[in-house]
Amino acid sequence: MAKTTGAVRPLDLGHDATAAAVHRIGRAAYAVEAELIGFDGIPALSESLAELRERPLSWLGAGPEEGPLAGFLAWEREPDGSVCVDRLCVDPAWFRRGVASVLLRALLDGVPADRPVTVSTGAANAPAVALYERFGFARGADFSPAPGLVMASFTLAPRTGAAADPAAG
Repeated sequence: MAKTTGAVRPLDLGHDATAAAVHRIGRAAYAVEAELIGFDGIPALSESLAELRERPLSWLGAGPEEGPLAGFLAWEREPDGSVCVDRLCVDPAWFRRGVASVLLRALLDGVPADRPVTVSTGAANAPAVALYERFGFARGADFSPAPGLVMASFTLAPRTGAAADPAAG
């Protein structure tokens, strides 16, 4: 299958159809992650649409120029200026087409090089772990926020020059 080169655009969750698409994609993506990591208590799986919309996050979406949303990334800027990726979800119908990479690249291109970026994912989520490592994130300590759940933490340290380019390696 061809990779998507669709536009990355800011998302407004105040728009009902956009919020519904984000909610649907998030649930589908987290259901796959739950299978991968053997833990079905991922908070986003039980998050209501209203709860999702209340989150103080910035949102990016990607997909074909004239088509449905294929995936999204949500993040927040911390008081120290660092950026924390809250969630990166791809519609399972769009897996392995470069959507997550396009979204992560767009975020990193907008983060000043002197600011770290952090993210966490299920430690057993091999595709997500590989993505963050490909982009130059260093794996930190694993942690367990709930019994039966092991999360991996990652940090992309402040960079000199351009952010890591996974296409180059």
